[in-house]
Amino acid sequence: MSKTFMGFGFGAIQAGLFLYEAYRSGHFSRFVVSEVVPEIVEAVRRARGRYRVNIAADAGVDVHEVCGIEILNPTVREDRQILIEAVAEAEEIATALPSVNYYGLGKVGSVIEILTEGLKTRFRRHDDRRSIIYTAENHNRAAEILEKSLIQRLGDRATAGEIRGHVQCLNTVIGKMSGVVRDEDQITGQGLERMTEKAGQCFLVEIFNRIMISRIQWQDFQRGITVFEEKDDLLPFEEAKLYGHNATHALMGYLAHQKGYSVMADIRNDTQLFDLARNAFIKESGKALCQRHKGVDFLFTEQGYRAYADDLLKRMTNPHLRDAVKRVVRDPRRKLAWDDRLIGTMRVALEQGVVPRRYAMGARAALRMLKDLEEGNEERILDQIWSESHVDKGEKLKINELIFQAPCDIDEILSGSYYSGTK
Repeated sequence: MSKTFMGFGFGAIQAGLFLYEAYRSGHFSRFVVSEVVPEIVEAVRRARGRYRVNIAADAGVDVHEVCGIEILNPTVREDRQILIEAVAEAEEIATALPSVNYYGLGKVGSVIEILTEGLKTRFRRHDDRRSIIYTAENHNRAAEILEKSLIQRLGDRATAGEIRGHVQCLNTVIGKMSGVVRDEDQITGQGLERMTEKAGQCFLVEIFNRIMISRIQWQDFQRGITVFEEKDDLLPFEEAKLYGHNATHALMGYLAHQKGYSVMADIRNDTQLFDLARNAFIKESGKALCQRHKGVDFLFTEQGYRAYADDLLKRMTNPHLRDAVKRVVRDPRRKLAWDDRLIGTMRVALEQGVVPRRYAMGARAALRMLKDLEEGNEERILDQIWSESHVDKGEKLKINELIFQAPCDIDEILSGSYYSGTK
């Protein structure tokens, strides 16, 4: 099968998931990637289009090489034209950027500009090929945002219906832990392979590749990347990731921070903390989400969610990922937002009649860290964080009560007396 794969952004998810899976599928003959950092572009070019990925399983780290990559800088005029031509012929495209705000960033060489110019080129040639675009910006409306921008830019060349007949943007749920390692001690200690021989950074990703995507509208469209799973409705799975995976990861991180741990793998040896996280995952998040999405999928059954939680807890504490606690606990303001992982999980639980005492302790630990950083009043800090959200007063009162009843002392938290009801 002769297909072209194209990626925007060359971080760990693009390199260690999309390009890697496209390459190993054997279904593509051309791989093109857009990257704005000149040093990265030059490093891959010097390596003649080769780069390496470190893939962590529970038993250790394996190194895989991806070859034949054309990497181009969209801010360079000659490169930009090649990228536009690549869009015109690409059947599968993936955007893996820091956020959806990057779609239109930069008037020259933006993702939107290159996509629209590439599609215009296709339309001029009366080329009837169809493309899918995987959006991997960790936003549950990323596909709709990108599609709207494409329709606005292409409106003078094609109707919305004609555009949707040629290209479909897909949302994704990516529960794959990944990162870029630059710390020399970690690189040496783990024996990691650098992206290229001349590059300082390493890609380190977990072996997991069960990625969920929106259902493709064309029944006869054959994906080159076949490992992804199509779902009619991604929302339940997005909630499982945010209110299960992400929420428990944050809970563990903030309590590990209080314990003075440096990496998440340290939690494997702390039975009390590990059990607390597991009970939060299954008895609070799991119970609430299984009630909320009953009948949608096996995941949302007691057995399915328990297996999901146990698998993730094992992966989140994989010693070969060397996931730093300081990385997990960064940006506590965002993680305490009304709709984000800690508070959002508490709200879903309460809506389903579940009292989220363990997640309240995670929120209190995050708030305590934020208070130490900002030296402010905890209640006022929360009010400020939630000021731009549509907050129900009654719901807020319940959330605040749970958070401020939760113990701050890590030993009291791990004693179990608070959430067991003995105190």
